[in-house]
Amino acid sequence: MAERLTFFTFAAPARFYRLTGWLIPWIWALAAVLAATGLYIGFFVAPTDATQGEVYRVIFIHVPAAWMGMLLYLVMAFWAAIGWAFRARLASMVARAIAPTGAMFTAVALWTGALWGKPTWGTYWVWDARLTTTLILLFLYLGYIALVEAIDDARRADQAGALLAVVGAVNVPIIYFSVQWWNTLHQGASVSLTAAPKMAETMLTAMLLMTFACWAYAFAVVFMRTRAIVLEREKHTGWVHELATADDGGRR
Repeated sequence: MAERLTFFTFAAPARFYRLTGWLIPWIWALAAVLAATGLYIGFFVAPTDATQGEVYRVIFIHVPAAWMGMLLYLVMAFWAAIGWAFRARLASMVARAIAPTGAMFTAVALWTGALWGKPTWGTYWVWDARLTTTLILLFLYLGYIALVEAIDDARRADQAGALLAVVGAVNVPIIYFSVQWWNTLHQGASVSLTAAPKMAETMLTAMLLMTFACWAYAFAVVFMRTRAIVLEREKHTGWVHELATADDGGRR
């Protein structure tokens, strides 16, 4: 009888490793198609903005990157907390795998925001509430990475990292609501679940395609990094030994 799938079916590192090995090539292909389509529409099809001209097109990279930076931190904190509370090995591994990707998206958001800010505000950086809290988010990512790498014992490192991640998660809603709570230079949200979009349909299409591309990229990279962590931590288990033996046989 076939085993019934549940939420915990792939919680075992061995099953997760095999499933993601099959999924990763498809996710990479999806990310490439979505990114190519989104960039083409955003840079060659979407109309020129009446106020900002061509420089506004950085939005198709900046906004998805900023969204992903915030969202991935919450996802990282969630899995870190699950690993801490329930001693779930795979959850802690996933949290570790997410951190570099989240830091990368946050850095891209800050960099593209600076490129956008220079012609718009006349400067690359201001100590604006949105920019400052986003910079803090990058420091939280880097702090988490540094902390878990500085502790040799994996379990203690996961626990310490989880504490930092969970406490730091309070910064994410501050980033999101900063343009409403304070008088900032940063513009408000162009896309909202409760209001009509404030941009042309082609602009919105390009932005959503780029957002889905970033999602697919994040899944692919996080899965690959988690698989590497799984192999490192589970190297003394039987299934990893069998996998290594099979790989050696295939190379021969």
